[in-house]
Amino acid sequence: MIQSILDGILTGAIISLGAIGLTLIMHILRFANFAYAELLAIGAYVALVFDQLFPVLVPALDTAFAPLTLTGALALSMVIAMVLTGLSAVVIDALVFKRIRQKAGPLSMVFASFGVALVIRNVIVLIFGHHAQLYSQDIARATVISFDPLILIKPDQVFVLALALALMLALHLILTRTTFGFALRAVAENPSLAQVAGVRLSTMVAAVWVIAGSLSAVAGTLYALTNQLNPLIGHVFLLPVFAATIVGGIGSVYGAVLGGFIVGIASGLALMILPPGYAPAMPFLIILAVLLFRPQGLFGEEQQ
Repeated sequence: MIQSILDGILTGAIISLGAIGLTLIMHILRFANFAYAELLAIGAYVALVFDQLFPVLVPALDTAFAPLTLTGALALSMVIAMVLTGLSAVVIDALVFKRIRQKAGPLSMVFASFGVALVIRNVIVLIFGHHAQLYSQDIARATVISFDPLILIKPDQVFVLALALALMLALHLILTRTTFGFALRAVAENPSLAQVAGVRLSTMVAAVWVIAGSLSAVAGTLYALTNQLNPLIGHVFLLPVFAATIVGGIGSVYGAVLGGFIVGIASGLALMILPPGYAPAMPFLIILAVLLFRPQGLFGEEQQ
């Protein structure tokens, strides 16, 4: 059980990074973006491209930071993936969602997001194929923490958790200690009043997409660092990310973080009880339970 909880915490950290961006988008743009999880795939594959390119240009970057399998090339590739995925999110919004936002309602945007998700997924398959890929061919050796019960942990997993928590802390400081953070929170609470106060709504919307895309790129890359990378990564994370957002409460960054860990741990424990083929249903069951007993989520505001 302890091993399942530890694995669930690792998965929860990745889910939390994705859920933060989704909760901001749903709160500010007021629509459920089912194409959002595909940003994880974009970020992971952008990192893959540059991870293979940098060692050719600068062979010294192909050296791993022992005991991690993370190389200098992948670390630099992750930063580039954050930038390009954030820009991709802004472009997608400008080409699709912004135009629909101006002419139709949130329901039309939801339907459009399904189409965007399919387009992104199939473009990735067209370019990279269906087969799974790895950032590193090196074997990540696990460290035995305990023999009774048997608890194993890999250095990569510790790095993933530490980086995810550091990014969450950085975002917390930005939202609570900077003028930009105050403006973003004002737009989330009351867009019209924020505009009257001099906040440019279009700039804040673009900033939200950049933040969401950047965090998703890190989440996708960290997942692929400890697992195989395949074009269905967005599909795999879609339901857990939505479950974390709903559990935490739409619009609450801290709720999204907590919801991510709850979903991750619950999914890890479900593998002990349910057959592997049924375990992915756990996020859906969590969504149903929250909607039945606390529709606003743990940190959400109750609707009057």
